Amino acid sequence: MADMGETRRAIDYYEKALAIDREIGNRAGEGNALGNLGNAYSAHGESHKAIEFYEKHVEIAREIGDRRGEGNSLGNLGSAYYIQGETRKAIEFHEKALIIDREIGDRRGEGADLCNLGNAYVALGETRKAIGFYEKALIIDREIGDRGGEGINLGRLGISLRRFGREPQGDRVLRETTCNSA
Repeated sequence: MADMGETRRAIDYYEKALAIDREIGNRAGEGNALGNLGNAYSAHGESHKAIEFYEKHVEIAREIGDRRGEGNSLGNLGSAYYIQGETRKAIEFHEKALIIDREIGDRRGEGADLCNLGNAYVALGETRKAIGFYEKALIIDREIGDRGGEGINLGRLGISLRRFGREPQGDRVLRETTCNSA
């Protein structure tokens, strides 16, 4: 949805779905529509508005016991706050999402949470902590066969190692990233 017109169109459809779900009392559908609206507004560059929708999705997910939906929206809230520069708040939400993803056994979600925590700690200048999160995310990427996530985390890990003064190790990791993408 790089085209803003497509994002606006998606928002229109999600709003229609939300209205129908509310009309028929489909709380799960309502929660999903709210989460999708949050994603669309985030893609549109309106993180403040996205946060409103994610918060409503979290409320409904908790109400109906949708742990996966709750974890997803908590992670999305973390990403939205990160975009706004509220890194500490982002960390709080990513940590909550991580707890849920571990509880429900969502390894892909867990890997994403760890990567997001790494990004947040890099932003705070806490590179040593970031490295630990990237290493854990990389283990999960390899366990579940997520080659895309593996490439992303190898790159972030290599750059972080270099920043931390471990250039030779960082260079090896970065070479592995290029080999994996070939």
